[in-house]
Amino acid sequence: PISVDVITCRQVDSYPPGKNDQQFNAAKLPTLPELMAGSGIATLYLLTYNSIQAFGWAIALFRILSNFSATGSVAGAYASAGDLICLLQSIAFLEVVHGALGLVPSGVLYPFMQWGGRTHFVLAIVRKIVEVQELPAVFITFTAWSIAESIRYSHYALNCIGRCPSWIVYLRYTAFIVLYPIGLFPGEIWLMYQALPFVKKTNLFHFTLCQAVLLSYPFLWFNLYLHMLKQRRSKLGKQNIKKKRN
Repeated sequence: PISVDVITCRQVDSYPPGKNDQQFNAAKLPTLPELMAGSGIATLYLLTYNSIQAFGWAIALFRILSNFSATGSVAGAYASAGDLICLLQSIAFLEVVHGALGLVPSGVLYPFMQWGGRTHFVLAIVRKIVEVQELPAVFITFTAWSIAESIRYSHYALNCIGRCPSWIVYLRYTAFIVLYPIGLFPGEIWLMYQALPFVKKTNLFHFTLCQAVLLSYPFLWFNLYLHMLKQRRSKLGKQNIKKKRN
């Protein structure tokens, strides 16, 4: 998903004293994001949210790699970090809400696309179908997600306090180039394909849905990937301009 890079606090209009509230034009009333930004609540909230997510994904990555190091097998990825990843991915729906409320400039579409695809994968496929939980595709997906999200949320959290190092910015807008395709093709799509026989046995409607998802997923993902590449050119281009000026 795509979140806030810089928190911009907009000034809230002040009203002339002594007038009845009903006489004010409703269009001039401050919105919730404006009130939160003006008081610093929005920055504090987004800092807390992104820090929790960054810490959670870092723990998930540590658990996955620790299990792999101890057992020499990729089969334990879900057992070691599955519940935590399910929780983190469920909470990520807040990013759709953030965009809808205007707390961040991401909008609703792209956060919802990423949240919906990942949540269906992890909750409706991996969590419910025990037979696929030890497949290598789970390890590949969870590892790629954990690395990408640890970087992304760290970038957002540091931006909230205006102290994001340039190397974090570079990682944020570069690592996804490799991590996103790895997480998708040998990870999510391959696992959903492997899960189809088990889904067909238990739920015919879900089987049809999974087939539709498999067909549409690459096109939706490619749209999101192009959006990220566009953001990369914009963000890293601005960073290079600042370096030249300094």
